[in-house]
Amino acid sequence: MPADIRLTRRGVLGNTAVVMGGALLGLLVDPIVAPTQASTWAAPLIHTRHQWQARPPKVEATVLDRAPDHIVVHHTASANSTDQSLEHAFELSRAIQTFHMDDKGWDDIGQQLTISRGGHLMEGRNRTLEALNAGHHVMGAHTLSHNDHTIGIENEGTYMTEKPTEELWVQLVATCAWLCGTYQLDPHAAIVGHRDYNATACPGDVLYALLPELRNQVADRLGQRRVTQSFPATPSGLPGPRYTFDHGPAAGP
Repeated sequence: MPADIRLTRRGVLGNTAVVMGGALLGLLVDPIVAPTQASTWAAPLIHTRHQWQARPPKVEATVLDRAPDHIVVHHTASANSTDQSLEHAFELSRAIQTFHMDDKGWDDIGQQLTISRGGHLMEGRNRTLEALNAGHHVMGAHTLSHNDHTIGIENEGTYMTEKPTEELWVQLVATCAWLCGTYQLDPHAAIVGHRDYNATACPGDVLYALLPELRNQVADRLGQRRVTQSFPATPSGLPGPRYTFDHGPAAGP
C-alpha cells in the first residue's frame, strides 16, 4: 500500500481494518515491522520510524512486559501549520526527535505516537510497534513520573485557543480506539491530558476541553457506553508554551 494513503472519515469509521480467519490485515506499516500478533481491533495506517527517517536512539528503549493503563494526550506546542502533507509530517517527527535528543539530551524522541495536523500517524519512540504488537508497553519520556504506565500521543499544534484540524481529530479518535481495543482499556478512564499528571497547560485549554467528547467517540467506536460529563473543563490557569515543543514536564519514569 502506498505510503501516502490517508484515512478518510469513512475509512476511520469502518474500513480501516479487516480481520479474516484471525489474521490481522489492518495494521498498515512498513513491511520490515509487520505485526506478528493477531488482533480484532481496527488499526489506522501508521508510518514507521524507518519511513520518516528517524535517527538511531542513543540507547534502546525499555519494553515492559505489561500493558499501559492510560493514554496521555499532548499537543506538540508548535505552530498550527496549514501544511497537511506527509512530507511535512515526517519533517515534524524529525524536528521533535532532534529537539528531544540534542536540546533535551534524551535517548530518543519522547512520545510513542505522533499525529500531524494533516492526520498522519507516526511511530515515535523506538520499539513502539514492537511493544504494541506484543501487547506490551515501551517506556517513553513524555509525562514526568508516569512514563512507566502511560502511552503518549503528541498532536501537532498549540491548542490553547484553537481547535485541532478535522483530519487530526479523526485520526486521534481512530488511534485511541485502536489503543483502547488493543490494551483492553475503558476510554472514559484511560484517556487523559498531560495536565492531569503534571503542572502544565498541555494539551491546551481547547483540546483538553474536548477530551470528554474524544472519550465518547472512542466509546462509540468500541460499542461501549457514552458518559455525560457533569462538570465543565475549566482552563488550567497556567501559561502556554514558552517555546516550540515546550509542553511541560516530560522526562523521568
